[in-house]
Amino acid sequence: MTRRDITLNMGEQDFTFILAPQDVTKYFNAVTPNNKVSPSNNLLTTTVLPDHLPALRPHLANPVTVMQLAGTLLEEYAPDVEIIVKKPSTVLTA
Repeated sequence: MTRRDITLNMGEQDFTFILAPQDVTKYFNAVTPNNKVSPSNNLLTTTVLPDHLPALRPHLANPVTVMQLAGTLLEEYAPDVEIIVKKPSTVLTA
């Protein structure tokens, strides 16, 4: 995966984020069962265009908004990969 510019719209405001593989890796490595909002907040604030950060900050006061924004950003960044789970065969081989 390469660096991507992703623009999310909230209301009448656009926020452009620049994500690279190392940003996503750092995010996933920081997420723990007891620590999800802080890594999400860090991902958003470190990847948004500097000019957009002041307008983004008020939205980051609500942890649910933080999680929704980070989730949407990561979903858009993810490649479209088709994954199929194959069921084990019930046929016995000798």
